[in-house]
Amino acid sequence: MSSFTVKHHTVSRQGTRRSLLLFGLNLGLTLAACSPQAAASDSVTLDFARAEHEAGRVILIDLREPNEHATGVAKGAQLLPMRQLGARLSEIPTASDKPVLLICNTQNRSSSTLAALRERGYAHVRYVQGGMSEWTRRGWPLVRP
Repeated sequence: MSSFTVKHHTVSRQGTRRSLLLFGLNLGLTLAACSPQAAASDSVTLDFARAEHEAGRVILIDLREPNEHATGVAKGAQLLPMRQLGARLSEIPTASDKPVLLICNTQNRSSSTLAALRERGYAHVRYVQGGMSEWTRRGWPLVRP
């Protein structure tokens, strides 16, 4: 019997159809989280995020993983890898007096995280369009964590 890997799981031919359906569902959810149909209030532009962060008017949370942080982060960003979010949720301010901006590499993780945080009542959180890959592409300053 032959097998292949889908999302780091080995699947036999018998499980192929079910796995492909689940893969399609996961892909659909990911694409929906990143679709242009998301409310305009869910995201901010990279230019806005940088200006507000550097002025100290927002909290910028970098959701990338430690190996990604090692390539450079925005100075003063709070480092909170997405996979640690459940254990470190208390580090995201619940008060709405200072907006929280989520940034990842391309906005996939940050937009998905936004949806989860909104379900928990975090109305003052937004995600940054373009993410750190666009920040880097523009040559904006980075520091080592």
